[in-house]
Amino acid sequence: MIVTAGGLATTAPAKATSTIPIVTVNGDPVGLGFAASLAHPGGNITGLSVQVSYELAGKWIQLLREMTPNTRRIAVLSGGAPSTYFLSEMTQMRAAAQSLGAGVAVEQYLFGDASELSSTFAAMLRTKPDALVVDNTPLLASIAARVFALADGLPTICGGPEFAEAGCLMSYGANIFDIYVRAASYVDRILKGAKPGDLPIEQPTKFELVINMKTAKALGLTVPQVLLAQADKVIEE
Repeated sequence: MIVTAGGLATTAPAKATSTIPIVTVNGDPVGLGFAASLAHPGGNITGLSVQVSYELAGKWIQLLREMTPNTRRIAVLSGGAPSTYFLSEMTQMRAAAQSLGAGVAVEQYLFGDASELSSTFAAMLRTKPDALVVDNTPLLASIAARVFALADGLPTICGGPEFAEAGCLMSYGANIFDIYVRAASYVDRILKGAKPGDLPIEQPTKFELVINMKTAKALGLTVPQVLLAQADKVIEE
């Protein structure tokens, strides 16, 4: 049995074996070629996808505008291996920005590894964005505190509560820790004889809005009551 987190970490074992069961948690197991479909993976790989309806990415733009109504230029930061999923996210974010009216623009900034983070931020900040979307990738999760230290006072929204705990202003998405707990059930079923190819790949069904009030105060922002009323969790300290 092999358990992996992220598309990049799954690629090598997927190439190395077609018989040892692999339980993976990643963004797009079908798009990355690890499974034939979510309902019927068909091979030796199954698990859980953090990929949800692409409309979730559009929701990030809407929430940013609710928090900071004057936002016009939005930067999107993504790190790690490029994915078709991120391209679809960008399409949804641009559509959401367009729906908000003329003058709202979304621009992407990509980097390959942590050594490129500072230079990517320098290029981003030269364009003077009003807000920042931080993509939900394993690389960005692993360096989240550094990301928000470099954000230089930008309001930020991210894809999971672990980012809000690290200093992101808001997060909206699935709880990745709950997803990893669910992965244990796949390990259990396979060890009891189930075939990975017969186990459907699960997608998140619950999404949480988390607001970091400490970050809001540091940015001098007053959080609208309508957002506080929607929040599943508010971080005070």
